[in-house]
Amino acid sequence: MLARLRLQDAAVLSQAGRFDGAYYLFGLAVECGLKACICRKTRRYDFPDKDLAQKSYQHDLSKLVEAAGLVAARDGAMSGDAQFTAYWGIVKDWSIQSRYETTEQSKAEALEQAITDRRHGVMRWIRQHW
Repeated sequence: MLARLRLQDAAVLSQAGRFDGAYYLFGLAVECGLKACICRKTRRYDFPDKDLAQKSYQHDLSKLVEAAGLVAARDGAMSGDAQFTAYWGIVKDWSIQSRYETTEQSKAEALEQAITDRRHGVMRWIRQHW
């Protein structure tokens, strides 16, 4: 899956000290994961819902959670897991615009941790829904 590939790419960049690219790709991995969740809502021969398709053509992670129909699931996870709540607070602030920005090491590492933590990470939560 594309989300896993972007996570691997981001990890390689992070290990090489290329934090700008790592930050961008870690967030992009979350975007790809959420879009995979949206895709799962469409059956093979269904005519795609126009409103859902339009909501999918964006990069705002909170809006993609809405488009995927995962708001209640996210809120439920947040109510039972303070660490996941903190991690979502970091992840939701990622922007596609980060591809044009420089990123401090600490910010990239915080996003990596928020996404990849095996017990509380955002990607673990997304995988439960794709």
